[in-house]
Amino acid sequence: MQARDPSADWIDDVLLRDAHDAAEYISDSGFTARVLQQLPVAGALPAWRRPFVMLLWAIAGVVLAVSLPGLAHEVARAAYTLFSARPFSLSTVGFMVVAIGVATWTAAAVALRRD
Repeated sequence: MQARDPSADWIDDVLLRDAHDAAEYISDSGFTARVLQQLPVAGALPAWRRPFVMLLWAIAGVVLAVSLPGLAHEVARAAYTLFSARPFSLSTVGFMVVAIGVATWTAAAVALRRD
């Protein structure tokens, strides 16, 4: 078996072949230039749009910052109510700890991999 260079990819081969074939340009007698001249000019975005979008994001951030402490308190209260109403065995708690550990290690391995 041959060891392949990991940087060699099929798309690189295609691009290389295309670069070599670039000398074989097919003349279109100015067709492309005429088509591009007939296309409408792209309209510019209104000047008020960017500040308006920034204002909307700022309002969303303020709303999130104001509602987050109350939301966190409500989620914690609901979780406490859920877990206090249901008895857990030691094996169930152990399974949850192992499952959270596996999920954490898997997420770390995916995030830190080198491709």
